[in-house]
Amino acid sequence: MTSGPNRILDDFAKLMTDAAGAAQGVRREVETAFHAQAERWLNSMDVVKREEFEAVREMAIKARDENEALMARIVALEAKLADKP
Repeated sequence: MTSGPNRILDDFAKLMTDAAGAAQGVRREVETAFHAQAERWLNSMDVVKREEFEAVREMAIKARDENEALMARIVALEAKLADKP
């Protein structure tokens, strides 16, 4: 069994370990609260998430490519109709 100065140092080390664990718990709670508040704030501003933005961007690129292809077909068909007597 420890006694004297060793026991005081052991108690102090245990106290510091407990304090460090408590500090980590508080840090996690603060981070969680901050993230929740930030998400609420962003949602209130109607800011889209990056994944949603990328999905819509890809859809727009595909639609633009399809539009260009259809426009080329229309021009070709109009040219064919113009050549007929």
